[in-house]
Amino acid sequence: MVNRSYRIYDGPDIIEEGMHDVTWKEVRRDRDQELEDTDWRAMKDRVLPNEWKEFRDLLRTLPQRFEDPNDAADNWPQAPE
Repeated sequence: MVNRSYRIYDGPDIIEEGMHDVTWKEVRRDRDQELEDTDWRAMKDRVLPNEWKEFRDLLRTLPQRFEDPNDAADNWPQAPE
């Protein structure tokens, strides 16, 4: 999952925090990794529950559902429990 937030510390103190912009390359890299990490759930000898099908479909369609990579990162789908 693309993490856009950052914190800069000076010892134990936070001196700056915010959000950085991401690129489509970063979004696709993390999306592809998440799909690869969950491929075992979609093997032929397993029944893939609908919530996992929906999650994987949402990952695949991130670039089509959002015009901006930051919006895609901020709306990253949550994996089922």
